[in-house]
Amino acid sequence: MGTSIFPCLFILLLTGDSPAGCAGDGRSSSHGTVGTAEKPVLLSSIADAEAFIGGAEVVVVGFFQEPESPEATQFRLAAGRIPEVPFGLSSSLAVLSHYGVGANTVTIFRRVDNDRRDLDMNGKDIDAEKLIRFVRMNELRLVTEYNPVTAIGVMQSSLQLHLLLITDKMSPKHPERMRKYRAAAELFKGKILFILLDSNLKSNEHTVSFFKLKKSQLPALALFHSPDEEQDVLTLDEVSVERVQDFCNRFLQRMQKKEDEPKEKNEEL
Repeated sequence: MGTSIFPCLFILLLTGDSPAGCAGDGRSSSHGTVGTAEKPVLLSSIADAEAFIGGAEVVVVGFFQEPESPEATQFRLAAGRIPEVPFGLSSSLAVLSHYGVGANTVTIFRRVDNDRRDLDMNGKDIDAEKLIRFVRMNELRLVTEYNPVTAIGVMQSSLQLHLLLITDKMSPKHPERMRKYRAAAELFKGKILFILLDSNLKSNEHTVSFFKLKKSQLPALALFHSPDEEQDVLTLDEVSVERVQDFCNRFLQRMQKKEDEPKEKNEEL
């Protein structure tokens, strides 16, 4: 299957049939059109920027010395196409310096792994569509739905431990399952990236079979550590915060034990 589990899943996902709209920006197409964008929140001070960035799971900030530049105009158009993600704009030199960015930089800040991604727009042909794709690829949340676009951001995450909830999104039990799964994700923020995998999508069939699961065994949890290919699977009758928490804790303890074993041997020598 390859040298690492996550790249394998990544390849499996991209070679499957993409869900409608995922390869482009289907999720945002119904949220207004170019030209109807509202202005992003103006961040005129470091305090404004810090409060804005800390106020949501995912935020996007455009750093522009010239707020009416062509790049800033494209940024505003992109903001109007993704209304569910907060967009801020700053032309303050103090703010740019505080975040270590140059002018004409778009940055996405993620709370799930306390990470960020920068996009330098200087000298590059970047329009609203490319900005939208940049955001969609990198908008990791406490629970991120897995598709060909978000897979790229997941692969680049600083979190190397990934938990998949493989379940049927069409099930009437799905909203309650997600509520509990999200509550569990809060407990492991910064440690484990929680992912939702919809078992109904044809593009996800390879991933389900990769974990040796059948649809009749779902919902299920699949936890894997990409650097050393360690993995574990748990089938569930129902999703509960306690089951998810116990499953994750046991895996973390096992990983910690493996990490401690070489140290103990070295100490004996």
